Amino acid sequence: MAIIVQKFGGSSVADAAKVNNVANRVVDTYRAGNSVVVVVSAQGDTTDDLIEKAHEINSSPSKREMDMLLASGEQISIALLAMAIEKIGCPVVSLTGWQAGFLTNSHAGNARIHKVDTERIMAELDQKKIVIVAGFQGLDKYDNITTLGRGGSDTSAVAIAAAIHADKCEIYTDVDGVYTADPRIVKSAKKLDEITYDEMLDLASLGANVLHNHSVEMAKKYGVKLEVKSSFEKIDGTIVKEAVSVEKMLIRGVARDNDVARIAIIGLEDKPGIAFKVFSLLASKNINVDVILQSIGREGKKDISFTVTKNNLNEALELLGAEKNALCYEDISHREDISKVSIVGAGMTNNPGVAAKMFEALYEAGINIHMISTSETKISVLVNVANAEKAVQAIHDKFLI
Repeated sequence: MAIIVQKFGGSSVADAAKVNNVANRVVDTYRAGNSVVVVVSAQGDTTDDLIEKAHEINSSPSKREMDMLLASGEQISIALLAMAIEKIGCPVVSLTGWQAGFLTNSHAGNARIHKVDTERIMAELDQKKIVIVAGFQGLDKYDNITTLGRGGSDTSAVAIAAAIHADKCEIYTDVDGVYTADPRIVKSAKKLDEITYDEMLDLASLGANVLHNHSVEMAKKYGVKLEVKSSFEKIDGTIVKEAVSVEKMLIRGVARDNDVARIAIIGLEDKPGIAFKVFSLLASKNINVDVILQSIGREGKKDISFTVTKNNLNEALELLGAEKNALCYEDISHREDISKVSIVGAGMTNNPGVAAKMFEALYEAGINIHMISTSETKISVLVNVANAEKAVQAIHDKFLI
């Protein structure tokens, strides 16, 4: 008998018909002789609707109260799914994140899991029940409800799989696997049979909306075998694991991330320690920085540009504005009409000319590049958001057709 963790996203349980579809998928797995734990997200656009309701009441609600509100979305989903499984005639129990033993830090809105106490889950499995767990949430040491940030249900599922030593963690979504690009943008995108943790982590971090990057990090750390599958079709998906069969595919995928804002700090003093002051200030407020570009110093001054998520933009600007005198810069600007387009592939390191080929594709498509970032496994560029889909298509055509 295998232990299988299944995760279903919001689109998979968006309405009654889809909830019943998920219930049937879960019951099929259970009746095949497996122990099943199911992690569920909030239905459809529930989280966005709850955020809108909050802002109707208070334009700047505390993160603690937002967590209290947003956690209710998953609680609705688990109860409805449990009811659907009850109707079929199988034993089932629904558990909130804290009932399922999720203990987190106190970083409201983006908490990290410290531990999963599996006692309750294992006790319910021992009674031959299907266990339905609310994803995206936990409890901190002060008994405050916390949420894990966007995509946190993926992380919840992997954390449970690691804690109970599940044989497999299946992530069900509205696509049937991991593709070389978003198939909704690039019609010629190809589904991958398998992909390494590192390649998947890069794609997830760069905007491929299939798996949350923290879930991939955790799966790699604890050796959890992941499979990305379709919620609606019973076909094989994409296996995410440590090593995959070697293919002649240099580039594994092209990703796009529109959740990007660029900040430019102009006229900083060109002396040691200035970059440290800027980025340590942002780090003190848990603001993640991605693409960074520093200009060559001229006349004792330099400029630093970098990207943050749009959600962190206002806080970053306020923080830097409040410290203008301490940082001694002349001006600060920002723009949100940009997108980060990236290529990922473990084979890029020993293959010269990959960057040139990517830039050639963008040149031929008439797309200007604002910033560039490279590593051993990825190359990212910032382009106007209006050109993002065109850029993905052009790069995909250049490398993967």
